[in-house]
Amino acid sequence: MPEVSVRTFLPVALATGTATFIARLYFGLEPAFQMPVLETSFHQRTSFTALLLFGLLGVLAGLAATAFIKGLHWVEGAFDRIRNPYFRHATGMLLVGLIIYGLFRAFGHYYVEGVGCAAVQDLLLGGLRTAPLLTLLFACKLAATCLSLGSGSSGGIFSPSLFMGATLGGALGTFAQTLFPWLKLSVPGFAIVGMAAMVGGGTGAAMTAVTMIFEMTRDYDILMPMIIAVAISIGVRRVLSHENIYTIKLVGWRHFIPKALHANMFLVHQARDVMDKDIVLLQATTSFDTFLRQPEHKGKIRHVVVARDERIVGVLRVNTGIRRGLERAYTGVTLGDVASRDFTIAHEGDVMFGVIGRIWHRGAMMAVVVRGNGAPSASDVLGVITKEHVADSVALSVRPYTSVDGKQ
Repeated sequence: MPEVSVRTFLPVALATGTATFIARLYFGLEPAFQMPVLETSFHQRTSFTALLLFGLLGVLAGLAATAFIKGLHWVEGAFDRIRNPYFRHATGMLLVGLIIYGLFRAFGHYYVEGVGCAAVQDLLLGGLRTAPLLTLLFACKLAATCLSLGSGSSGGIFSPSLFMGATLGGALGTFAQTLFPWLKLSVPGFAIVGMAAMVGGGTGAAMTAVTMIFEMTRDYDILMPMIIAVAISIGVRRVLSHENIYTIKLVGWRHFIPKALHANMFLVHQARDVMDKDIVLLQATTSFDTFLRQPEHKGKIRHVVVARDERIVGVLRVNTGIRRGLERAYTGVTLGDVASRDFTIAHEGDVMFGVIGRIWHRGAMMAVVVRGNGAPSASDVLGVITKEHVADSVALSVRPYTSVDGKQ
């Protein structure tokens, strides 16, 4: 959302709460996956070693997420070369079918067909505990997902990410359990953390990954290693692939995708912070020819506030360089004759959000900034704000969020 406020958040919160209440009426209060009681050692002296292993899982998940993102992008590009969409999709699904058939012939189960929740549940309950098989299932699911989506299937990436994360985490957990039996590591625990790390690494949504996996399992003790693994996974993936699985194709189509939601601090600046103080305050009776010939202008752009006694009557934005070649010309007009009435008044303490709104609403060329809060007079003029000043100030306000090359 371009805005996060009470106005936009409350409808989302109400809709989410309503959907959850209705869903629980029909499906009950059970989590999406049944979890065994995890025998973890997070609160013992060996917990630091366990956390290091979960950090390693985050690294592996980051590498896997990068492979998923770039693999899917590459497969989509390869299938796009097949012009006939029916033949393209039939070819992709033929390859997926061969993967499924090969798994069935070798292990008596399809494993990677469909969403894969049954295989994930089997892993969490201890039915799958062979590291080589879990590694193979990860690779097969990665290939099957890239082939099906890349060839034109309608599907998502969340459930495949859960499957890949669970098998990758289960494989590492099984291997670590063999190497460090005294740590009492839980293979289902590694599978859960792997699910969150894979989702987070692929989508870039750290809090979403942690919250959703916690909601699906309701295991509080796994939160700390989950947060560590998700953070590391996203970090590794961003080093290898700046785009996530949702944005990589859009960026390839030259769409700009913001990477964060920043508070625009420029909009809460006061008028005194943005105004240009280098202005000229002159009476309406001043000759325009005399004004142009003043040597201190040096051919630059000058902003002029025109007054009639103490009343502000107009503004000018003059390129004094036009006097070249017109030294002997005589127009006979005054500043009051050529001044524009398209201006608005802003007090020095006014917030820029309101000042910009008044400039736009009135179609003004600039705002004249005056001191105090009383009725404006010529002696109170402090500066002016033009659309150019607004643009320059906005550019300065976004500088902290950009790198040297202009990328976020």
